[in-house]
Amino acid sequence: MTPSPQLDGVSVAVQDMAASMAFYRLCGLPVPADADAQPHVEVVLGGGFRIMFDDQSGITSWDAGWAPPDRGGRLTLAFRCSSPAEVDEVHRAIVAAGHPEHLAPFDAFWGQRYASVLDPDGTAVDLYATLPV
Repeated sequence: MTPSPQLDGVSVAVQDMAASMAFYRLCGLPVPADADAQPHVEVVLGGGFRIMFDDQSGITSWDAGWAPPDRGGRLTLAFRCSSPAEVDEVHRAIVAAGHPEHLAPFDAFWGQRYASVLDPDGTAVDLYATLPV
């Protein structure tokens, strides 16, 4: 039998769970109210796909040799917005909450309204919506 593993989630290492949960709530994730004080948080999305968050103390409890990377990672999370105006609105709310802007909203040549911000740990988070034709 040929193995057929299925990707069912992505895990994000965070330094400050409360700050990260506040950020991802601004992105529209349905983060549980009690998540801020937890070492591990899972948010189940459509189709059962999970985005998981682990704080550094939680990670080192089962991986004693783990250390945060010296540089930002190569992972980008992308959030589809309902409209180009929502891209601007969510971007504005995230930046107003003190999070760094990576790319201001713009109309991309590939047909999307696009913006990028950084979460509290420097992970790039993209916001996008299809532009009207």
